[in-house]
Amino acid sequence: SSRSSKTFKPKKNIPEGSHQYELLKHAEATLGSGNLRQAVMLPEGEDLNEWIAVNTVDFFNQINMLYGTITEFCTEASCPVMSAGPRYEYHWADGTNIKKPIKCSAPKYIDYLMTWVQDQLDDETLFPSKIGVPFPKNFMSVAKTILKRLFRVYAHIYHQHFDSVMQLQEEAHLNTSFKHFIFFVQEFNLIDRRELAPLQELIEKLGSKDR
Repeated sequence: SSRSSKTFKPKKNIPEGSHQYELLKHAEATLGSGNLRQAVMLPEGEDLNEWIAVNTVDFFNQINMLYGTITEFCTEASCPVMSAGPRYEYHWADGTNIKKPIKCSAPKYIDYLMTWVQDQLDDETLFPSKIGVPFPKNFMSVAKTILKRLFRVYAHIYHQHFDSVMQLQEEAHLNTSFKHFIFFVQEFNLIDRRELAPLQELIEKLGSKDR
C-alpha cells in the first residue's frame, strides 16, 4: 500500500570513510560479540556526543525497518490512537508545526514521529557529519527527545502488534534491537524512567538475563 512506503523512511546513511562510519563499524563489531552491555559503552578516547549521534541514527534505521515489517497491521482502523497498552496514550506535538498535542491514529503518529526524527538527523547543525564540526550545545537534549520518542514506537509494537511480529518470526530481531536500545539509553541515562514505564516488566526481564 502507498501508506507503508510513506511511513517507511529512507535509511539514513553515515558517509563511508568518515569517523562516524568507523564508529558505526566498531559498534557493529562489538554487537557481534553478543555482549550488549559492553557494546554500548563509549569506546576509549571517543567523543560522547558523536557516539550518541551514531547510535541514534542506527536505532532510527532499526526501528524504521522493524515498524516497516508490520505497517499493514497498524492501520487507522486497528490503531485509532497511538497507545502502548490501555494505560498509555501518546498525543503528537513537535513544538514547531504542531504546538498543541493532537490525538491521532498510531500510523499517523508514527509517520509524524519518523519524519520529525529524520529532519533532525538530516540537520547538519544538529547532527554534523563532517569531522571537526562541533555538536551544538543543545545536542544532548535533542538526542534525548529523539530517543524518548523512538521508544514509543517499540512500546506500541510490543503492546499492540506482538502477535504479528511472532507470525512474521521477527521477535528475536525485535527483542535484540530493543535490548540494545535499552542498554544504550540506560548506560548514558538518556530516557527518564517514567517514560519507560509501558515496557518496565520487559526491561527488567531483559536486564536480569544479562546480570
